[in-house]
Amino acid sequence: MDTARPPGPRGHWLMGNVVEYDRDRVAFLRRHHRDYGDVFSYDERIVFTIDPRLAHRVLTATNRDYVTEPAPFAGSSAPGEAGETIRAWMRARRVVRPALADSVGMGMDGRFVAILDAVLDRTAGREVEVLPVMLDLAARAVAELCLGEDAADVPESLADVHAALLPFEEAGYQLPTWVPLPRNRRFFRVHRRTSETLTGLVRARRAAHTRPSSGDLLDVLLAARPAMSEASVISTLWSVLIGGHGVPAAALTSIVRELALRPGLAADLADEAGPPGGPAAVGCPRARLPLAEAVVREVLRLCPPAWTMTRVACAAVDLGGWRLRPGDEVLSVPYLIHRDPRWWPDPDAFDPSRWHAARPAPGTYLPFGSGPRFCLGAAAAMRQLTLATSRIAQRFHVRAPDAAAAEPAFCGRLAPAGLRAAFHPIEPGRTTGPDGRPRPQAGR
Repeated sequence: MDTARPPGPRGHWLMGNVVEYDRDRVAFLRRHHRDYGDVFSYDERIVFTIDPRLAHRVLTATNRDYVTEPAPFAGSSAPGEAGETIRAWMRARRVVRPALADSVGMGMDGRFVAILDAVLDRTAGREVEVLPVMLDLAARAVAELCLGEDAADVPESLADVHAALLPFEEAGYQLPTWVPLPRNRRFFRVHRRTSETLTGLVRARRAAHTRPSSGDLLDVLLAARPAMSEASVISTLWSVLIGGHGVPAAALTSIVRELALRPGLAADLADEAGPPGGPAAVGCPRARLPLAEAVVREVLRLCPPAWTMTRVACAAVDLGGWRLRPGDEVLSVPYLIHRDPRWWPDPDAFDPSRWHAARPAPGTYLPFGSGPRFCLGAAAAMRQLTLATSRIAQRFHVRAPDAAAAEPAFCGRLAPAGLRAAFHPIEPGRTTGPDGRPRPQAGR
């Protein structure tokens, strides 16, 4: 085995590859993937891989050879210091995952559709920037899933958290945490305020012994046996709230773009969903909405919101014949893996029909990750994204004249940058769009 570092671009003598990477991240990765192969170094600490087998191996070795990237100011991610945190989180995952996949997730179907209808109806057919609307929708949905009737102030807190985290997600490099930057101070303020809100909600719920169960995630966490500590309950709520906010909102924005670009597909989805005045396909949407599910899967292939995934080596490990040191970071790149012609025929084409028979090989399809840290809300996310795709096509004609120009933004969560659209309600029996032209018929 070669013990040297993987090859990679040298970059600027002072700034390294930061400037070139931030100028066009995907072009940078494509170019150096071509020049150096499936594994290459970004700097002395960071390594990229576009090999699905290696990405899968890294993700499945998480909690053993690797740990997840720490949140801003979370301190070291080394297992020697974070072992108990990892064990507590994995115990929480065993409680949360089945709840999100079954009773809690399914019980939210009807409420999710009602929230979607209310959020989009408020736009009243005006042209709006899509991502903020979808962030509002996702915040309301995940807050209610986690906290039920106690969710009132949480969507606003999530919006504050999202805004505070964005500068860190967009930055190509981080200054030390002790530097008193405005973004650092803002993050600490928002984090403290949101933590206090969640702490108050958890304590009030725990104190209300005679309160009937509302069937939300907080009830599930408080009923877990053995009992979870207050800190573990709050940490779990944090993780589900943050994960269920930015990622679904980015995916929904990409879905809206595809519906605007493909009116024929939108008509097919509307036909699958039923008349505009009819109910949404709640209850078992993925069984009843195969086209909507295929559209979601294809959008997540072409525009995975988590377009890179970071793991930190916690021991000396092998990566495709290269030796990594403790503390080295490995960034797998689902965006490029999903568009690699070695694994996907006609990879840049939007083709939902590929999912009728597609069985991706391990590591070639990673919208929710893989291994022990596979997204615990993946089942709930697929349910809600499928329902949203169907419901939007059923109830609205989406018009976005600049959709083709809204290119994905490769910072933070991947979503079409600056996409604006109008959601015009479809009247039952109406055969023309808002511009007076005939609506495309299903199957065209």
